[in-house]
Formats: sequence, C-alpha cells, structure tokens
Amino acid sequence: MRFALPLIALASLSACGGGGDTGGNGSAAAPVANVAAPAGQKWSDMVAVTPEGGYRIGNPDAPVKLLEYGSRTCPTCGAFGREGNEPLINNYVSTGKVSFEFRDFAVHGAPDLAAAVLGRCNGTATFFPLLEAMYQDQAATLDRMQALPQAEQARLQSIPPLQAVSAWADAAGFVDFVKQRGVPEAKARQCLADQNLLQQVVKITEEGGSVVTGTPTFLINGEKVENAVSWPQIEAALKAAGA
Repeated sequence: MRFALPLIALASLSACGGGGDTGGNGSAAAPVANVAAPAGQKWSDMVAVTPEGGYRIGNPDAPVKLLEYGSRTCPTCGAFGREGNEPLINNYVSTGKVSFEFRDFAVHGAPDLAAAVLGRCNGTATFFPLLEAMYQDQAATLDRMQALPQAEQARLQSIPPLQAVSAWADAAGFVDFVKQRGVPEAKARQCLADQNLLQQVVKITEEGGSVVTGTPTFLINGEKVENAVSWPQIEAALKAAGA
C-alpha cells in the first residue's frame, strides 16, 4: 500500500488512537516460562534494529513478541508510553518472555518524520530512552506547535512533507530537545538531512498502512490486538498470550 504522508492542520494532532474496552484476541494461551539472559547481560539492555526497520528491546527469540506502530506526536501513543513503558520493560521484557518492537508511523507527516529521524540519530543505544523522553515531554511539544503564529503554520504546511522535516524539527523544538539529551546539534542536523534515515521511516509508514488504522496499533506474535490502545488493555493481551 502506498501511504501518502499527510499535510495536516495542527488542530488534527490529537486525531490518533482508537476506542474499545478490551485487549484480548480470544482464549488465553498457556503460560510461558522466564528465559534467562546470557551471562552478565540483561534483556532490557539488548536493543537491535529489526529487518523491517523497527527497534526491538529484549530477547530476540522471546515467545511473546509485542509490536507497536506509534506516532511521537500522537497523544494516545504518548499516554501509552508514559503509563506502560516502565511496567512493560520491568515486568515483561526483563523476564525474557516478551520482546517489544517500536516502529515509527508518521501519521502526522513531517512533524512525526522529524521526531522519528532524530530518535534514530544515535542508533540503538539511545532509541528507547529518547522515545520515552519525547513522550514525557509531549504536552510541551504539542503546545509549542499549537502556539505557532497562523502565518508560520500556513508556511510550514505549504511545504511538501518530505522537504519540511528540518523546518518542523526546529518549530517543534526537537533539535534543542535531543541536543539536551546527548545528540550534538551538528549531528542532529546531519540526521535530518539524511535521506536514508528519512526513507526508513517512510517505508515503515507505507508498509504499515495495510494494518494500521490508527495510532497506536499493536500486534502480538503477528496478530493485531483489536480495540486496545492503553497499557491495561495491552497488559491483559500479553497475559492472555502467556506472558
């Protein structure tokens, strides 16, 4: 499916996520056992880029594999990240029973591309800490974007999304944000101009378009978790999968 990166109005930044009250996909699976990490290592320190371009933390052979398609400017994704990141890593990924893969989905076009590229700029070492930090700071980021003068909003939205990434990175404060968290400004700007990094996120968004109906979208062992966007719903689905 070809995914057309959207040209959005800032008022639509909250238009992500979905409804629903259940997190399971049917009958519960048999519980799976903890898996010991290699000697001297912790599963929560093991981060790798997957063949599909996502970033995975935890046991690569975990019997329960959780995948999220998320947007860094989506409030529903932010709520999940703020509530779910710590218990997901501490209670599930650390046991070796669950791995967690995050794939940036640019539902809001250029602003998401800017955040995603900068989140990938330092590679595996800082991917998940930066993702968590962006979600913790999300309200301030969205406030900055909403506070842009109408003329500036119109100018930014008039630029084709693939050419507007650097402009949005400055307007949203993403460059200063990552600079304060260990990514030198020169490196950040180099990443924003890196067409390979940009196309990685575009490809994930295009390929994910066949399964993603809103952000966040979750899959467990390749099966979409319907009507689940919150941590309690996903935790219930993980338990139903045997975690």
